[in-house]
Amino acid sequence: MSTSARDTPELAQLRALLAAQRVKLGVHIRRMNSPGSPVYRMYENVWPAATILVTSFLGTWAVHFYLGAAILGVGCWWWIAKWLPKIKDGVFERTSALVLHDAKQFDYWWVAGVLSLYAAMPDGSERAAAKRDDWREFVRIVSAETEQEAPAA
Repeated sequence: MSTSARDTPELAQLRALLAAQRVKLGVHIRRMNSPGSPVYRMYENVWPAATILVTSFLGTWAVHFYLGAAILGVGCWWWIAKWLPKIKDGVFERTSALVLHDAKQFDYWWVAGVLSLYAAMPDGSERAAAKRDDWREFVRIVSAETEQEAPAA
């Protein structure tokens, strides 16, 4: 990722920690996959569900209730097992790209409670940070502790 003019050292450190898989970024998928969110895509959410429902109604109308129920059952299975994981992955990827591009975006969504950070430390302990915590301090601590352990390894 390229650095922008509004980049901070902490955001650059966070990107490096994420790339090294020392830190994991958490995203509140439901809040980001809602109308009004910059990463929400209506066609991912509305059109497949509407297609399943309309097809089920058409099957019920044209043939029989049992066909409509079967279409609805298979459609719900497909939605939950196949389509929903793709939506979650897409929302996560778009949100990550949005917040890691600019420190102001990261700050905004952090304060909104959409983001969290998690790190498994080299000594076996775990650290996490969410809305009430300072993400910059979390990044500094994790960077310092992982740098201390790196030469010993």
